[in-house]
Amino acid sequence: MPINKIVSSFDDAVADMQDGATILVGGFGVVAGAPSLLLEAVARKGVKDLTMVACVAGFGKDVWSLLGFKFPEDQDILVRNGQVKKAITTAPVSAIYENNFERLLRAGKVELEMASQGSLAERIRAAKAGLGGVYTPVGIGTVLQEGKETRIIDGKEYILELPIKADFALIKADKADRWGNLVYRRTTRTYNAVMAGAAAVTVAEVNEIVDLGELDADFIHTPGIYVDRVVVRPDVVEGAEVEISEAARQSHQKFLERKGN
Repeated sequence: MPINKIVSSFDDAVADMQDGATILVGGFGVVAGAPSLLLEAVARKGVKDLTMVACVAGFGKDVWSLLGFKFPEDQDILVRNGQVKKAITTAPVSAIYENNFERLLRAGKVELEMASQGSLAERIRAAKAGLGGVYTPVGIGTVLQEGKETRIIDGKEYILELPIKADFALIKADKADRWGNLVYRRTTRTYNAVMAGAAAVTVAEVNEIVDLGELDADFIHTPGIYVDRVVVRPDVVEGAEVEISEAARQSHQKFLERKGN
């Protein structure tokens, strides 16, 4: 039977996700690189006690709607739904306003494990490669060192960072073929490319499905061997109207004022 990794719906793509799963969520800080519709599907499924591994803990759909994004949901949808037990992230809170993760963290309702950008990427890559971990000098003498094994190598102290083993990787790409080969758009590669293949199941949310052979083999960013499922975004967005909170509007205005200065 010919290989065809295209799944008919976002709900089907995450249908076998279970409570207590560890999920990698692609993207950097901007929602353009986030698997928005896969996150919505996880929210609809209602799985709970998730460990979410991502660059950020989410800023919320009202913020991204104000900035004009067509698909505005980021990791915040799982946070505000109470589905996240723990986040492993590099930027859990916002410098502009108090996001939902910060509120829950202050209330003691979620757990947080901090990681630097590079260390997070390498821990994910270690799991992908089947390594036992990586030694890094980043975090020596800080809270990131607490409780971790250290070692002196060539006279320099390193921290052992363990691999992050995940059940699902939810990533966002621009184009895919039915074999699961992926091409990303500009800076959206970031954690999406790193996370592809670093979990038991990798699901790619894409803007477009192309015919086999249309993607130049020399310019494929993620080979299909790392991808298990592909689901395409619709052209028409249902329920696109987002109610913008007053707090988000005020925060956005402050951001614009700072930017103007």
